[in-house]
Amino acid sequence: MVMTTLIPESKERMVLSDLPVIDLSGKRDKVRKLMVKACEEFGFFKVINHGVPKEIIDNVEKESKEFFSLPTAEKQKAGPPNPLGYGSKKIGFNGDTGDLEYLLFHANPTSIYDRIRNISSKDSNRFSSVLSDYVDLMKELACDLLELLGEGLGLEDKKTFSKLLKDSQNDSLIRLNHYPSCDSDADQRLSFMKTKDDKSSRVGFGEHSDPQILTILRSNNVEGLQIQSPLDGNVWIPVKSDPSAFFINVGDALQAMTNGRFVSVRHRAIVTAQKSRLSTMFFVAPSLQACISPLPEMVTLENPLKYRSYTWAEYKKTMYSLRLASNRLELFKLDCNKESKDLMR
Repeated sequence: MVMTTLIPESKERMVLSDLPVIDLSGKRDKVRKLMVKACEEFGFFKVINHGVPKEIIDNVEKESKEFFSLPTAEKQKAGPPNPLGYGSKKIGFNGDTGDLEYLLFHANPTSIYDRIRNISSKDSNRFSSVLSDYVDLMKELACDLLELLGEGLGLEDKKTFSKLLKDSQNDSLIRLNHYPSCDSDADQRLSFMKTKDDKSSRVGFGEHSDPQILTILRSNNVEGLQIQSPLDGNVWIPVKSDPSAFFINVGDALQAMTNGRFVSVRHRAIVTAQKSRLSTMFFVAPSLQACISPLPEMVTLENPLKYRSYTWAEYKKTMYSLRLASNRLELFKLDCNKESKDLMR
């Protein structure tokens, strides 16, 4: 069943819809077909029976809560965000703001430890150890998902995507976002939704797509994540929280590599609950030198070459020069068929 509600004084519509749920304990052939379909239609899906121990997940949530409950002066010792480190309210370098605070690290033990060791909490070593254990499991899960997608697409090298993550120089990130509850002081509320009737709804993290290959997200049992319909930019789909599952979304790099077959879903976080929301994201990224371009198998006469080749470093530089909601991938689009014909020869 699909139910639609209108947001006052806005063209946006909120649509409650069933989103893809994929049981990773199922037969491999079925799982990969469902994953490919989800990436084509939504750019988003939820995985259950993922094999990540509950204890590891609980430890990350516990340590994250303890960090964000520290006095501001203590948290700031893990910053400033440039872009890694501890940040609050400001998102990026171009004026974007949101009602959140966050920690952002390179997804390796050294980066995590170097940031957290400056905090004068009792167990900063434990925090860095817990996050490093979590990152190891996220890398394993991501490799499994990427190889399933490679199989589902019928790629000649089924590990085309996972090799980018297994590269020792990969630029993957781990991010912790904390969204305060709606009963916080009014002067802390920075970005309200465009509604007069619902003053408690505010933007935690504004509309955007993820620039990387793939994102693995988990949150506590608090609502807030919304994804944009690929068919209508005015339609937003709230995602029901499930702290026992992981949510997977396609990033810009994967859309480019699949020549637009997969959709880099735009999404946002809205703070409407009376409880704070905590989310953890693992962003799968290649090395800075890696070349991102449509794979030959993805280019056909019916689906000619859409994107030019670029390095991950080039894309990151572009990303940091733009506002959060910018459609970065559009800047890398081609408007001719010559390259397609050359590639298919």
